[in-house]
This record gives sequence, structure tokens and C-alpha cells, in this order.
Amino acid sequence: MPVITCIDDLKQLARRRVPRMFFDYCESGSWTEQTFRENTTDFDQIRLRQRVAVDMTERSTASKMIGQEVSMPVALAPVGSTGMQAADGEIKAAKAAEAFGVPFTLSTMSICSIEDVAANTSKPFWFQLYVMRDRKFTGRAIERARAAGCSALMLTLDLQILGQRHKDLKNGLTVPLRPTLGNIANLATKWRWIAGMAGTKHRTFGNVVGHTDGVSDLASLATWAAESFDPKLDWERVKEIKKMWDGPLILKGILDAEDAKMALNVGADAIVVSNHGGRQLDGALSSIRALPAIMDAVGDKIEVHLDSGIRSGQDVLKALALGARGTYIGRAFIYGLGARGQQGVTRALEVIHKEIDITMALCGRRRVDQLDRDVLLVPEDFGGRWQ
Repeated sequence: MPVITCIDDLKQLARRRVPRMFFDYCESGSWTEQTFRENTTDFDQIRLRQRVAVDMTERSTASKMIGQEVSMPVALAPVGSTGMQAADGEIKAAKAAEAFGVPFTLSTMSICSIEDVAANTSKPFWFQLYVMRDRKFTGRAIERARAAGCSALMLTLDLQILGQRHKDLKNGLTVPLRPTLGNIANLATKWRWIAGMAGTKHRTFGNVVGHTDGVSDLASLATWAAESFDPKLDWERVKEIKKMWDGPLILKGILDAEDAKMALNVGADAIVVSNHGGRQLDGALSSIRALPAIMDAVGDKIEVHLDSGIRSGQDVLKALALGARGTYIGRAFIYGLGARGQQGVTRALEVIHKEIDITMALCGRRRVDQLDRDVLLVPEDFGGRWQ
């Protein structure tokens, strides 16, 4: 059994164990993948200030995200089709997050349903909502999330239409799956994955099939999904959904200061600076590069979180030091899930937690709420200058 010391170790193990079409589904961006790449490489441009002869005892990474106590300011991001990375993937990830003391966010396009996850966890999780043309479906999803005890609703704003991801097209990742010779040959080598899928009943989109009119199987789901994301979503619709939910509302997909101000005006409780992991508008700014301007515009008026590109605890620390109150990992926990199931998600969280803790100490801080721009050396186009 290989020793896991970093997120990349989990990535390499997941690459060997997860069918190519599903690994590539997460490990890809739209078009040329420029934004997908820069989400991670832009973190590398930010340097850390090492401090010495500072008391490093009694450190704590504990914090709060939208009023919820967390063991570190890191949540598991909503990832579609998580249950295709490993059998019952959403349940396994939610259980790992609960045990670690961090939030788990369930995607609308999950394999395991809201009810499946609620039945296998003991604490509230968050639910991410896509706005569909079918208003009955949206209303039902909100009611189901409320009935399941979800403690926050995350509304994704940047997927009114789908960005094109070349790897998915080349791999034949469709609903239902297109059985190409290449896919069949690759699947034949993934015996662990096959065994897991053979032992679960969760193999379709549990939040959709049986919960919307005219969708009862994968064939009808394909037609529904192709036509369902609502291109008319606007700020008035956001206000309507906030009123329907009447609880903590997080708006995800903010990348511009003007949109951050609009989110503030509609009464959101938090915003997530995110470009959908580079999977929508290729050529958009990386999330970490966009963060300083958004913080300058609204940072003291609304809770700002950051998603997209985080692969280490040092990335988390850099986002916090630039003003974010919380962060999200998507691919990082997906690698763990694909590599070792629930245990792998736990290991991903352990790795990131340790990296936050040690880096924070070597920067001369003992608590995450003490992190500020003074611990960073930031290039001019990130809102600062090299020192």
C-alpha cells in the first residue's frame, strides 16, 4: 500500500483505480483548459513570509463558515457524479467530512440523493442547487433539502449553459454512457471500481430520476438534462429562491466585483469566488487572482469564500490571508475518494489540515483568524507587490 503524503499521491492512485472517463470528467476544464491550469499555477506565484523566534504552541485551525463551527475553514465542494468516482461516493464523502468536522456540499447532479445522504449522516450538510427551467423541480429540490435538514443552500450561478469539455466528448461520457471499445477496454482493468458498483443500487442521478416529471430512467434523463439549465436565471430569480429557502444562502460562481456587489444587494449570506474549476468560461481569471478585487469591493460586508484550484493547505492559507473566510476542495477530495473511498477523503483532509497547521506556524501565526496579507509576498496584479 503506497504511503500518501500529499494530494498528488491520491491523484495518481485515483488515476489508476477510476475509469478514465470518470477520472477525466473531474480532471479537465473547458476548451483549451487555460483557466483550469491557472487555477493552480497562480497560487504558485504567491510567496510566503517565513518568521522565526515566534511562540508556535497552542495552535488552532478551528473557525466558522456561515456561523457553523468547523475544524478548519475548508468545505467539500459540490461535485457532480461523485458517486461514479466510487460506489456511494457522496455518502462516503459526507461521512468523512462529518467525522472531520468540515461541511459537505451535495450537488444537484449527485448519484446518491439528498435522502440517501441524510439517512447515512447524523449532522446537517449543505445542498447545492442548479436552477432549472422546470420551476416545479427547483421548488421540490428546495423542499427536499429542507426536509432533510440541510443547513445551507448553495446556489450556483455560473452554469446557465454548459461549457464544452473536450475530454468528455472524446471519452463518450454521455447519459446513458456510450460503450466505445476504448471505454470497455479501460473498464476491464478497473476491477475494484467494478466490484464497488456491482454492490450498490446508486447508479443514476438520484436527485433527478423520480423527482421530476417525465424522467424515470437514464434515457429520459439525457433529454431532460440537455434542455433543463435555465438560461434566464437573473438576480430577480435569485431573490425568489432566497425567499423560498428562507435560510443561509451561499451564491457560488462570483468572479467579478460588480457581481459580488449584486450578491450583497440580494441579501446572500456568503459568496464563493469560483470559476467552476475552469469548466465553464475558459480564459476567465483564476479564482485566487480574482479574490483581492472582490475583497476590496465587498469583503467587510459579506462572507467571502474561495473555490477552484486548491490542492494543498498552503493554497488554503494563501486564500485566507487574502481575505477569504472559507475555502472549498473539489478535485482534492475526489482524488481521495477515487483512490481509497471514505478513507481516502479522510486522508485528503488530514493532508490539507497538516499543511495549514505547519505553514501557519512557520509564518508566525497560531490561529487561522490571525492570517492576513502580511504573511504573503504578493505580485502587483494580485493587489500587492513583491517585497
